[in-house]
Formats: sequence, C-alpha cells, structure tokens
Amino acid sequence: MSVVLDTAQVPSADRAEYWHEAVSRTFIPLDVALLESAPAPATITSHRLGALQVSLVRAGPQRVERGAGLITRGGEDHLTLALQHRGTARLVQDGHQVELRPGTFAISDAGRPFAKELPEPFVFTAFHWPRSAAGVSEEDLRVLTATAFDTGDETGDSTARLVATYLECLSRSVGSMEPRQASRLATTALDLLAVLAHERRGRSRPEAPEAALATLARVKDHILRHLGDPDLSPERIAAAHHVSVRYLHKLFRFEGVTVARWIQRQRLDVCRRDLARPTAGRATVAAVAGRWGFVSASHFSRAFRAAYGVSPREWQARAGTGLTPGAVQLPLPAAVPGSGYGVAV
Repeated sequence: MSVVLDTAQVPSADRAEYWHEAVSRTFIPLDVALLESAPAPATITSHRLGALQVSLVRAGPQRVERGAGLITRGGEDHLTLALQHRGTARLVQDGHQVELRPGTFAISDAGRPFAKELPEPFVFTAFHWPRSAAGVSEEDLRVLTATAFDTGDETGDSTARLVATYLECLSRSVGSMEPRQASRLATTALDLLAVLAHERRGRSRPEAPEAALATLARVKDHILRHLGDPDLSPERIAAAHHVSVRYLHKLFRFEGVTVARWIQRQRLDVCRRDLARPTAGRATVAAVAGRWGFVSASHFSRAFRAAYGVSPREWQARAGTGLTPGAVQLPLPAAVPGSGYGVAV
C-alpha cells in the first residue's frame, strides 16, 4: 500500500509547517529552509518493502540540514540513498562535498551531521533503510556516504550502474508487488549495496580466509567490550586471543585500517552518542572521554574535531539546543521563485 503526502490541498501559508512535519514522520527529523517565496504543491509517494522504504519525492528549491540536536531526536540508525532524476543537488557530510545531477546517486548517514542543498525544482527516489539491515561494517559504510556514483558514465563503476538500474526498476514496480516478493527484492537491493561497499573499499585489498574473518570478528567483539579500558592495546588484545601482534595487525589490514585507528573510531562514536544524549549536560567532556578510554582530554578533543568538524563541547551544547554543528553549514543562496516545495533526504 502506498502512502501519499501532498500539499496541494493545504493553504499556501501552511504548507511549510505541514511539509516539515510530514517529512520528519516519513524519514528522519530535519531542518528545512525553503528557497522559494511561495511554495507550490509537492508530493512524496512511499511504499514499504520489508526493511526498505522507497519514496518518490517531487519538490522545489530548498536546503535541509541534520545536526546534533536532531540526531538525538531519532533516526540516527538509518541510511538514505537518493537517486537523482531531475534537478541538481549538493551534499556535504564528513567534510566531503559532492555534486549530484540526473543519473547519479549518493548515500547519507543519519547518524552524523549532513546538509543538502537543492537550488532548483527536483525529482528523486529515496531508498531508506536501517543500518542493521545493510550487512556491511561501519568502515564499509563510510566509503559509501557522501560519494557521488555516476550511473551514466559507461567507463565508470559498473557495479554502481547495476545498483542504480536495479533500484530504478524496483521503484517502478513497487506498487504492484506482493509483500513476500517485495521483501525478497528489497533484500536483494541491500545485498547489491553491500557488494558496492565491499568493492569500493576493497578493490586492492586481499580476500581474507574464513578463519581469519572469524578471528577478526572475535577481536572486534573483545575491543567493543573493553573500550573503556585505557590500557587496551594491540599487545593486550593479541595476548587475549593467543595470536601475535604482527598477526593482529595483518587481520586489520583486511579492514583497511590499523588496530589503533579502529579502536579510536569506536571510542569516538560512543562518546559522540553519549554527549548528544538529553542528560549529557550533567557530565563533563573529560568525564565522557575518560569513561571510554581516552587518557588525555586534549587528545580526545583534537580527535573529535578531526572526525566530526566541531569540538566535543560544541557538539554537546548544540545537541541540547537543536542547532546544527558548523561543520555542515552551507551558504544559503537568495530565495528564488519556483513551482515546487518540499524536502530532500
């Protein structure tokens, strides 16, 4: 069954507020700034395919942002792939900026701040799913987010073209599918995205044998259970699993990252989430850092800023006020008259 959100019957003066609330319920909480003086009708038509939500969005010039405050309000465990059909877009996340035009797609991660600007009327299809259904690691996800995949370039990424072709065919027939068939096809779509992530990240990476992958999984679980231990080190991790330090480093080469870097990423992620909680104001930044194994508060602050573009204190403060971290702010162009109104994710 499709769900259609249409502002045509909503008075023009009320469309902005109506649309903002409707989009937040359909996707994730977002801040929206319209780039047209009189918003005209716009629509979102959504279908549910198992873990995958497919939505066709027709709207006008606007800009959306998702900052620390909105992340704390929900949706942080979701990803969105936007396949552009008409108009252009500019997406910023993790310090990366990509330009989208018809025939390209990009993925945004709702767990980290991002901004997206669409300066003209647009049409795209949004594929929205929980990260737990993606079947890829956090490292794999990071090579997918804020990357423009060009499906029209015959000399480009053949896997990206396959993903886009499959998703477009899926979106066209979504309304006529039986629930069981829809769920299976959605699983295939997520499998293709996992293939794209693995290929994108591991083009030059040697394949790991099953035994090594199993050991790596146990090592990661051990690290996550001991993140708060400031003495967690490659030597202690290797000893706990009866392997050499050299072999431990070899395992993480399959992930394309060092042991220390992987540990730091996990610690930064849990610190980020703790600092954004509504009760985070009761704890100092140093206390949160110490809780998750950072010995030096200054080192933690530098690493946090490098990862997220703002200091831990700024992140904590803006999470409490709902403001967007400056790392994803984009300059607003002058408002332009247009024929559509809406929001992109």
